[in-house]
Amino acid sequence: MRNKHVGLLIIGIAIFILFIVISFNNALESIVNTTCTHGAECPMYATLGVQKAISYGSMVVLAILGGLFYFMKDEQDKKEPQKIANKIAADLEGEEKQVMDIVIRNDGSVYQSDIIKDTGFTKVKVSRVLDKLEGRQLIDRKRRGMTNVIIAK
Repeated sequence: MRNKHVGLLIIGIAIFILFIVISFNNALESIVNTTCTHGAECPMYATLGVQKAISYGSMVVLAILGGLFYFMKDEQDKKEPQKIANKIAADLEGEEKQVMDIVIRNDGSVYQSDIIKDTGFTKVKVSRVLDKLEGRQLIDRKRRGMTNVIIAK
């Protein structure tokens, strides 16, 4: 379930409970008014005020919690980028496809030296293929020590 839906659900529940709390508080206040003969000095008036503060405060907290969920960014499906990368890799041919398949197979991140080992290509050939893939904006290369880390976009 998306965060936006959860937030709306929580806010809806908060509004429903708010109506129940309002009717309960009104009924309690009418009971206190009819049974308490001491006037404003009656201890039931003090408990009535505390009860209202707690109930309305908890509704505000619940509504804020729903608002936080509503505006919270949804977590992306981790398989979605890989599906896109697989679709792009299907459009490639030859060496580019072979290299991109290795990157995808390694969860979108692999050392350039591992690509050289897996393909059997020379360092120069792998570098040129990676240049083409980077030019198509399919990968990024990050320098790590004496080698590069290839990251699928």
